[in-house]
Amino acid sequence: MTLNLSDEVLDETLKSGGNKFHNQVAWARQYLVWEGLLDSSKHGTWKLTDKGKKTILTEQEARNFFLKWVDFHRKAREEKGRSKVIEDQEGNTPEEYEKESSPELLEVLQQLSPSGFEKVCRELLREHGFENVVVTGASHDGGIDGYGTLEINPFVSFKVLFQCKRYKGTVSIAQVGDFRNAMIGRAEKGIILTTGTFSNDSIKEANRDGAPQIELVDGQKLVEMFEKVELGVIPRTIYEVNLLYFKSFMD
Repeated sequence: MTLNLSDEVLDETLKSGGNKFHNQVAWARQYLVWEGLLDSSKHGTWKLTDKGKKTILTEQEARNFFLKWVDFHRKAREEKGRSKVIEDQEGNTPEEYEKESSPELLEVLQQLSPSGFEKVCRELLREHGFENVVVTGASHDGGIDGYGTLEINPFVSFKVLFQCKRYKGTVSIAQVGDFRNAMIGRAEKGIILTTGTFSNDSIKEANRDGAPQIELVDGQKLVEMFEKVELGVIPRTIYEVNLLYFKSFMD
């Protein structure tokens, strides 16, 4: 199904600087998990349950799910009314909402100095298999903050240029275009890493046919990359509340 959403809708941001559309999708997916329609037992993977495969939701039924779980959290947090719960959810992802008191990696990255962010991105690329990674420093050669080599196999490797943007906002199509112009003739591949988001137009530009491809790493993907190689984070085993189990006792 194609929603045909406008770029204005897709690019709308939250007060925190995150993408509003992606946040709403994450919450919709979480409601389906709580309803037993999606299985999220494997981190980062969602699949339809048997119940989900047999269910067809109307728009009103979907809204009823939303209101039910908002009220569930309102009861669990007696001091908060429905409007406050909705406001909190609109400003956070499902994961962030459940860990409000925990320090966020993205927030820490946004507090680094520009040069510090470039250096930590260098370390991240090294941990993900890039070799000879160098930060160009204060020269900012045409918007290029560094370069490295990615070896595909013993016979094939290529140079990659990267740019680091310590943003809370959105990286525009113009900034992607400027970076591509700076890398033309110097590398086959480019990467832009940001703590912010990318506009819909900038994503289209990065993948435009006939032009050097640019990989876009937004704040969410950046965090996932740090977690995958356990760089700057400490893995912990935690227990999450099974809301489905307690639901019957809340009625």
